[in-house]
Amino acid sequence: MNLSSFNFLKNWQPENEQFAVVGLGRFGRAVCATLHSLRYEVLAVDRDEKLVNQALTDRIADHVVCLDTTEPSALKEAGLFEFDIVIVAIGNYLAESIITTLNLKEGGVKHIVAKASSEVHVKLLKKVGADRVVFPEREMGCELARSLTRPRILDQFELDPDHSIVEIAVPEKFEGKTLAELDLRKSYGISVLAVGEPSNLHINPAPSAQLKNGLVMVVLGSNRDLDRLPL
Repeated sequence: MNLSSFNFLKNWQPENEQFAVVGLGRFGRAVCATLHSLRYEVLAVDRDEKLVNQALTDRIADHVVCLDTTEPSALKEAGLFEFDIVIVAIGNYLAESIITTLNLKEGGVKHIVAKASSEVHVKLLKKVGADRVVFPEREMGCELARSLTRPRILDQFELDPDHSIVEIAVPEKFEGKTLAELDLRKSYGISVLAVGEPSNLHINPAPSAQLKNGLVMVVLGSNRDLDRLPL
C-alpha cells in the first residue's frame, strides 16, 4: 500500500506518535521515508552497516542505529521497547523476522506491524504476537486488479480482511444528488466519512452535501458492500 498517496489519512494523523522501523531493504526504506516526510519521529534499525550508512546519508529517519534485533538486550538498550509502533520490515529472513517480532512483543511494544514474504510467514508472525501483518506483494497484486476492474476506486485501506476505507471518484449515478437523497447507509450499507476535492476534503459531510463530477468520496464499509457501488 502506498502511504504517501493515501491523501485523506493525512487529515487524521495522530499526534506525538513515534515509529521504529526494523529492516532497511526497499520496503523498510519506503516506510521510513514516508513517515519521516509526514513529520513523525522515526528510528531506523538494521544489522547491515552499509544500509545504516545509506539511510544516514539519505536522511530518511531522525535516528539510525546498527544492531542485531534478535538480541533482546540490544533492542532494550536502543530504546525500541519504548516506541508506540514498531514496523518489522525483515521480510526475506524468516528466522530473524520472527525472533525480532517475538522479542518486541515480549519487551512490551504496544503495536507491531510485520512484513511477511509468504502465507506461512503470515501465520508464524501472528502466532508470535504481530498485531498486523502486511504482505506487500499480495497487496500490490490485489490493488492492481482493483485498479483495472474498478477504476473509480482511487485508493483503499484495509481495516481487516473484510472491511475497508476507500477513496472513490463520485460515480455518474450519484452526480447531482445529495447524501440525504442517496441514503448510502440504507442502499449500500456504507458510511460516508468525507466528500470534496482530492486536496480539500470535508470530514463528516452534512446530509445536504451535493455530489458532483470531479469530487471524491471517502467511504467505510464491508468489502462486499463496497463492491456493489456503481462504476
